[in-house]
Amino acid sequence: MAKIAYIFPGQGSQAVGMGKDLFDNFTAAREVFGQADDALGFSLSAMCFVGNEADLQLTANTQPAILTASVAAYRAMESEGFAKPDFVAGHSLGEYSALVAAGVLDLAEAVRTVRKRGTYMQEAVPVGVGAMAAILGLDVETVEAGCAEAAEGQVCSPANINSPSQVVIAGNAEAVDRACEILKAKGAKRAIRLNVSAPFHCSLMLPAQERLAADLKGLEYRSFGSTVFHNVDAAANDDPADVCEKLTRQVSMPVRWLQTIENMAAEGVTKFVEVGPGKVLSGLVRQINREVETANVDNSESLRNTLASQSI
Repeated sequence: MAKIAYIFPGQGSQAVGMGKDLFDNFTAAREVFGQADDALGFSLSAMCFVGNEADLQLTANTQPAILTASVAAYRAMESEGFAKPDFVAGHSLGEYSALVAAGVLDLAEAVRTVRKRGTYMQEAVPVGVGAMAAILGLDVETVEAGCAEAAEGQVCSPANINSPSQVVIAGNAEAVDRACEILKAKGAKRAIRLNVSAPFHCSLMLPAQERLAADLKGLEYRSFGSTVFHNVDAAANDDPADVCEKLTRQVSMPVRWLQTIENMAAEGVTKFVEVGPGKVLSGLVRQINREVETANVDNSESLRNTLASQSI
């Protein structure tokens, strides 16, 4: 039987104005932004809708902003009669959105936690010490070998295994630069330094992981309404007792997005709906599997179009 999965974007999808159309058109979306504002004690909604780009780019703001915009889109979908998904997953930060959608995490607790997560990740490595780069046109095994060669005692490793031909690497800035040159020599089509504030999903994030672990242990993990696929192992999970450990390790471990989508397709998923700002994940799904359908919901128009295009 055909199944549907909802996938939630991570950092990199932020832009001033995100979520505003949903806020204007759906009561359920307005309620989500109101809950996030109350949870944080300041107007995150104003920052999303009319704030300045510099504030929104700060990781401590970006993470709760994308989470809130994504959950607002999901709640709007619920209010319009979309069926509950069989599976959910999120890319990095998006895993928190997926867990809120699945009913495992409370929205207010999730918003406060990801704000701390962003702060911890930013403070783990001084600005300029770390870097990330997107490697296009090479498989993950070749990228891993190139990172190992480039490390020279520093940190350099795959951070986001996004598709068969797109791997993001992270680590010390010098090692990442060496890896870019090595991987271009190995046949990479492009090696692009990313404009990010910290080297996410590598061992340089262990100080942030240790700080976040205490916060995650204090959260309540409730029963699953939909099965969640986690980043750290690309495996399905329905056990609330496993969530804390998986979210903790996620901070310093690579996001296994390629394997996640492959595993979901193996479970019978034939349609992936990206829920939240942007279309990055939809593009990655198409790179991974041309046989499945993709759609996205980030405003009222895309919501209506997606609803009209499927019998759910």
